[in-house]
Amino acid sequence: MECFQRAVDDGGESGIDPRAGIADTLFELDRPGEAREIIETLRVEGTATPATAHNIAETLVAYGDLQGGLEWATQAVLACAEDDPEHVALLRTRYRIRLDLGLPEDELDSLIS
Repeated sequence: MECFQRAVDDGGESGIDPRAGIADTLFELDRPGEAREIIETLRVEGTATPATAHNIAETLVAYGDLQGGLEWATQAVLACAEDDPEHVALLRTRYRIRLDLGLPEDELDSLIS
């Protein structure tokens, strides 16, 4: 967690916001309330990169919040440029979450080739 915090303090460019790593670590340390506060802050700021949103979606799914993971993955897919390499990965993650939730395919699912 110290490394992630140093990255936050540094403020330099990063493909994934280090706060996403802090949130994941907090879940690992059985501090889900703090993890969710960080995730909510990232949501409210609205500046998460597709890679950050993908990381958060995977973290939420790993800790049992499929619906939250789906919301992050969906918003990221909608905000992500189709030529961004993260786009296909997000579509696949979103599709997997939807399957786990027992949801039928939708228009975004049909974009996976």
